[in-house]
Amino acid sequence: MMEQLQSAAEEWSFLKKLGFRFFFTLFVLFVLFYPNGFFPYFDYLFEIYIQPFRSLIPWIGTHILHTTNEAAAHPTGSGDTLYDWVTLFFISMLSVAVTIVWSIVPTNRKNYNVLYYWLTVLVRYYLAFTMLTYGFYKVFKLQFPFPSSGTLMEPYGNSSPMRLAWTFMGFSKGYNYFTGFGEVFSGVFLLFRRTKTMGALLSLVVAANVMAINYCFDVPVKLLSTTLVVMSLFLLAKDLQRLLQFLVLNTTAAPADIATPTFKKPWINKALVVVKYGTILFIFVTYIYQGSEALSQYGDDAPKPALYGIYTTEQFVKNKDTLTPLATDSLYWHKLIVGSYGYATVMAMNDSLHAYVFETDTAAKKITMYTDADTTNKSILQYSQMNNTLQLNGIWQHDTVSIKMQQFPLQNFRLINRGFHWVSEYPFNK
Repeated sequence: MMEQLQSAAEEWSFLKKLGFRFFFTLFVLFVLFYPNGFFPYFDYLFEIYIQPFRSLIPWIGTHILHTTNEAAAHPTGSGDTLYDWVTLFFISMLSVAVTIVWSIVPTNRKNYNVLYYWLTVLVRYYLAFTMLTYGFYKVFKLQFPFPSSGTLMEPYGNSSPMRLAWTFMGFSKGYNYFTGFGEVFSGVFLLFRRTKTMGALLSLVVAANVMAINYCFDVPVKLLSTTLVVMSLFLLAKDLQRLLQFLVLNTTAAPADIATPTFKKPWINKALVVVKYGTILFIFVTYIYQGSEALSQYGDDAPKPALYGIYTTEQFVKNKDTLTPLATDSLYWHKLIVGSYGYATVMAMNDSLHAYVFETDTAAKKITMYTDADTTNKSILQYSQMNNTLQLNGIWQHDTVSIKMQQFPLQNFRLINRGFHWVSEYPFNK
């Protein structure tokens, strides 16, 4: 079995034992219910054991919490769904119940030093791999893409707080590197016992900043980011007195106790070292490979669609009648905004926006447009492009149209052409 830590003779107080039992149960359950890709391919195992709870959680929401809507599990890209919050309630109540039972059962155990060590290992690796995941996404600039043509045309006032945050982050590649490497370094430091305090301090700063953005800009990852802050504080709790002595009181701080429980059979300890470094190497190779592959599909350097950009209408002919561009007209195209991922937006003269699936056949010089709500009603337009002029001819909503458009150079946007300046005589806040 395992040899005890040096402080094995220390006797914990009842409150310390109580707190440990609760957080031990809570953190273990949180990792199991919110793996968050904390280990590659762990999701396959997650899909097996989570199945019974996908029926239990909605039942708890309906019959115990009396939620108005059903707390059903459904992938939406949000980490703060009703299902997620009911799950958090469930594991919190289960942690309280386990803590009570654990405290009632008679035991002569003076402390939980060994179990505490393995809990910190779990929390360190979960926090580290989460930081590494988000960090590499920023380093490869996959999480926050550069503002699209549609975003550049959207007024500030029409933007959601989350879109505003995404635009702010996506504009600067340098700031992505700064925040991304901060997360990567904190993750690396957390992987080793000697640097875990440094990693926890750095992850606390990084995670607190992310949490603040999530709360202040209504980004639906509040639950996870808050947990990362709590986990960082948990890892720092043991060193709190040392940190106060060194950082606040300016006195000598004792070295950290980084003793680790070991198995009596040496081969087991050696095997654990091999597994640890093998896992770290696997994680880094996986993140770098996946990030490099994703760059060609989702990053700023990914190929843009053939007609990507913003086009302003110069002439709109409907059924052989040339329409006058009136400010109240909801039919006349004022602008066509072609974005990535097969979508485009038509801005009418009255500034109303209409989103369409936008399929381009470059060989046949043909565009097919339709809405997600009605995939059967499709409009087909032939296109020709010369220099910056785009000509569209065909059927649009059962009418024959001929539309002549002029492409708007994206470099004309101040956000893009302003650039960087070491010397500024006056603030350029426009």
